[in-house]
Amino acid sequence: MRQGGGLKGSVARRTVGEHMALPSTPPTMSFSTMFLVLFWLFPSSQSLHYDAIFSLGDSLSDTGNVQVAGLPYGMTFFGRPTGRCSNGRLVIDFIAEAVGLPLLPASTTKGNSFRQGANFAYTAATALDFDFFNRRGLGGKLWVNASLSSQIGWFEKTMPSLCSSTSACKNYFGRSLFVVGEFGGNDYNTAIFAGRSMAEVNSYVPIVIRAIRLGVERLVGHGAVDILVPGMLPIGCFPVYLTLYGSSNKNDYTGIGCLRKYNDLAMHHNALLRRAIYGLQRKHSGTRIRYADYYNPALGFAADPAKYGFTGGALKACCGATGSGEYNINPDKVCAQPGSSVCGDPTTHVSWDGSHLTEAAYRLIARGWLGVPDAKPSIL
Repeated sequence: MRQGGGLKGSVARRTVGEHMALPSTPPTMSFSTMFLVLFWLFPSSQSLHYDAIFSLGDSLSDTGNVQVAGLPYGMTFFGRPTGRCSNGRLVIDFIAEAVGLPLLPASTTKGNSFRQGANFAYTAATALDFDFFNRRGLGGKLWVNASLSSQIGWFEKTMPSLCSSTSACKNYFGRSLFVVGEFGGNDYNTAIFAGRSMAEVNSYVPIVIRAIRLGVERLVGHGAVDILVPGMLPIGCFPVYLTLYGSSNKNDYTGIGCLRKYNDLAMHHNALLRRAIYGLQRKHSGTRIRYADYYNPALGFAADPAKYGFTGGALKACCGATGSGEYNINPDKVCAQPGSSVCGDPTTHVSWDGSHLTEAAYRLIARGWLGVPDAKPSIL
């Protein structure tokens, strides 16, 4: 469930259109029922008119720019590894399906026009540029040099092949959906895994938020109108974190068994990000810039996994070292590496490999973003 690259050895190292108001929903309607009603009322071919989706981010949305190790990655939906850090589809895949567009090709795919969108996300990508980490002695800890600014630069290089003039680009991008993130998790992980203090890590948060804000404004300058900006997951609930940074002090844990200080970091990031998005929306009144919530849905899974069908639990990895402690995590036997194993039914687990989610968990989060609860306002 970690935001970026997972444990070493699990990845290859490599240097919107019309917005429609929703009908009121009775407060007693269940989440799943509400979602089905929304799609019945607004079939994708009629309710949304995006010409394309452009995605930037890290391993939560990478669809093949960094190739993850082989099977069982991709086993559930694709039957083969596709570069996605999961057993199947990601949130960005479910969004594309819901609005009637193809699954986004990785931007490194050869021979694709990208007229219906492209994915510039890179596993282990950061919001901040290499120089930020290099100045702090952390440059050697980065797995890829693929910051938000770099990804936007790659997007800008594709623009001449997508539209012929500034006005044409503004019209085209004004009918497209941009998903910017998640960003931030790997910025903090880089320092945390290097043993830096939480005080130092927390000092990065305003700088990360500024980088995200500047990135969004850069896209607005190119004509982006509909922009979705996801926040962080509750990293204190990740099996990798729980294994590496477990504590004998029960006060270090929340009531549902997550590590408090790491969840506090994610909440701080998300609070500042929401504030930045609010400011951007006020500044650019002709846009729809929305916060998308990873944190609360995932926290809900951890609090009551059986409620969502996760009978295998929320804090135990499906793919990893089965029987290795409470969380199925062993840094020497990571998913798809020798000595690892995979659970019989990934749909019963929240965590896929200890640092990323299963397709089943991503599906539920996507439903929230497409409906009402977890995107402010929702994509629909």
